[in-house]
Amino acid sequence: MIYKITFSCEEGEDFRRVFEADSEATFLDLHKAILESVKYPDDQMTSFFMCNDRWEKEQEVTLVPMDSNFEYDNMVMEDTRLSDLIEEQGQRLIYIFDPMFERYFFGSVKEIKSGTMTGVKCIEKSGKAPKQLHTEEPLEGMVGKDGRADWESDEDFYGDSQYDEGDIDMEGYQDLSFEDGSMF
Repeated sequence: MIYKITFSCEEGEDFRRVFEADSEATFLDLHKAILESVKYPDDQMTSFFMCNDRWEKEQEVTLVPMDSNFEYDNMVMEDTRLSDLIEEQGQRLIYIFDPMFERYFFGSVKEIKSGTMTGVKCIEKSGKAPKQLHTEEPLEGMVGKDGRADWESDEDFYGDSQYDEGDIDMEGYQDLSFEDGSMF
């Protein structure tokens, strides 16, 4: 059997990749074909999930062996043939390409036809793939034009530009000693 599987992505309306795959090909073959079609390096802990009609994750197929979920078996891409999990046209799956931020491609089995081929081939490409890894700048919006973080400003650091150390009630702090190491 030959599967025709289409992948799309929420991050790009025009992004689409269509693959033809022999039913005896593995999920690892599909994984490699996807990476090649979008020019991503093979350096992430990607995985596939078979999904129900509401895109809810069900069976996971991981790149490397992982601890097993009690509900589903631990399936590894290299050892799992597409025919092990793909049973019908319209079946849904997702491919997680950015595991840190759980970004993925939505896949759908568009056609199942008789015949054989070797492996998996991308037969149609359209649109630009999103960047593989989401880069979130941890200080974005927190750094001023002078390059200093908002909290580094001398003014208003303590909520009042007229801060005076004498305002702190030191009672109760005199007994604290860090010299004997008892605090840690």
